[in-house]
Amino acid sequence: MTVRPRKPVESWLTDMDGVLIHEGHPIPGAPEFIGKLRESGRPFLVLTNNSMYTARDLHARLARMGIDVPETSIWTSALATAQFLDDQRPGGTAYVIGEAGLTTALHDIGYVLSNQEPDYVVLGETRTYSFEAITTAIRLINNGARFIATNPDATGPSAEGALPACGAVAALISKATGVDPYFIGKPNPMMMRSALNTINAHSETTAMIGDRMDTDVLCGLEAGLETILVLTGISTRADIDRYPYRPSRVIPSIAELIDEV
Repeated sequence: MTVRPRKPVESWLTDMDGVLIHEGHPIPGAPEFIGKLRESGRPFLVLTNNSMYTARDLHARLARMGIDVPETSIWTSALATAQFLDDQRPGGTAYVIGEAGLTTALHDIGYVLSNQEPDYVVLGETRTYSFEAITTAIRLINNGARFIATNPDATGPSAEGALPACGAVAALISKATGVDPYFIGKPNPMMMRSALNTINAHSETTAMIGDRMDTDVLCGLEAGLETILVLTGISTRADIDRYPYRPSRVIPSIAELIDEV
């Protein structure tokens, strides 16, 4: 079987946690890689499934670690969710469980946040999931609100260990309502397509760099991108054979890509 060679990479998408940073520190090579991208003028986006923070928040967070990513080059699951809702039901209403990254994105597209017969219940990431808010979400969904979640990640990292994340809370709500959410973030290829559209990039000439087989690589694969797995985050080399699909390439870290920009 002849494998058709891919076209040269002209645009780059990269995950953030596990690729550029790890537990609050830059991964060696990440500042240089982003610096080369900016110098080259090639389109790029830093992607994250975390909906808690605005692009401005993340720009500042990365800058403190010496990684200079413009706000306009950051694409979050909150921004992708807002874009999806704006396409589906412009000027709608939503009951939101989440932080400023999500509420700001929805305000910016003209959504009204309400617990009175909203069009949608939108579940995002927060460190303060409350029983009261989850109960309200369950009742609104039972009364006909459509259920959207920013990302399916069941857990998130912390210095103390795993934290329950959006996917775990979504499962709780689904169990109580019998309604499954529509997840916007990775591995939904919609996250990739919305990112490509944001920078006017084409799948045939775009690479996705990630540290997770189950989200980054799967999402990039389904969107038709070259997929590059780095071994500085979640997935290990031993994990790869457990999946029915493979990344285009496996490399130790993003430092290996500096000379390719």
